[in-house]
Amino acid sequence: MLTKRIIPCLDVTGGRVVKGISFVQLRDAGDPVELAAFYDKEGADELVFLDITASSDHRDIMADVVARVSEQVFIPLTVGGGLRNLEDMRRILESGADKVAINTSAVQNPVLVKEGARKFGSQCIVVAVDAKRRDSQAVPLSGSPVAVDKNSKWEVYIHGGRTPTGVDALKWAKYVADLGAGEILLTSMDADGHQTGYDNELNRTVSEAITIPVIASGGAGTIEHLYEAIVDGKADAVLAASIFHYGTFSIKEVKLYLGAKGIPVRI
Repeated sequence: MLTKRIIPCLDVTGGRVVKGISFVQLRDAGDPVELAAFYDKEGADELVFLDITASSDHRDIMADVVARVSEQVFIPLTVGGGLRNLEDMRRILESGADKVAINTSAVQNPVLVKEGARKFGSQCIVVAVDAKRRDSQAVPLSGSPVAVDKNSKWEVYIHGGRTPTGVDALKWAKYVADLGAGEILLTSMDADGHQTGYDNELNRTVSEAITIPVIASGGAGTIEHLYEAIVDGKADAVLAASIFHYGTFSIKEVKLYLGAKGIPVRI
């Protein structure tokens, strides 16, 4: 088993880190630069920075904040939110990011995934998939090879979880993997912020269907939840926010627990 990564997530809006429940009811969690420096010293394997209102507000990502964050961390930094084209990707990578995460722009223009992988390398392209369970009685869409159908369990949302797309999450993950994405950041909108555990049916379904790494996101409330996402959800990495931001657990506590359970982690 390859080493599993522990990744804190900084959801940023208005220059502050926030955390919500199912993408709403946001509350302040601190300064992104200070938190980034803290997690770097704590032993996080990577850091994810998401400007969660850039796409819905139709504005550019806060490159100045990204630059200040990158100055404080010496671990891989993934940045997403409001990246619409190759120039946006280039600008953020030059600001200090190691990877870029795209969601809205990828759904609206899938060729961007392929172009980004070709220009910057697949290892730099993370496709963020915000997935929500579908009502089994919902009317299926048609016409697209990635559209939801009567068998679809999860639908992709964009604009920070505000807009349903009619795209089936599993088909979409397979599709962008084929286009050249290097990783999937998979967030369960249903579990996000509730701290009752990850949606491991979603994580496992996607992980078993593709060969690129899957980062499980949404629902961590205990250390056991991270273990379950790796073992039951078959995730390659686990992302969490609330349990780290509010001091419920430290990175070290998580890694010691996982190591004792036989999960390979970087101590």
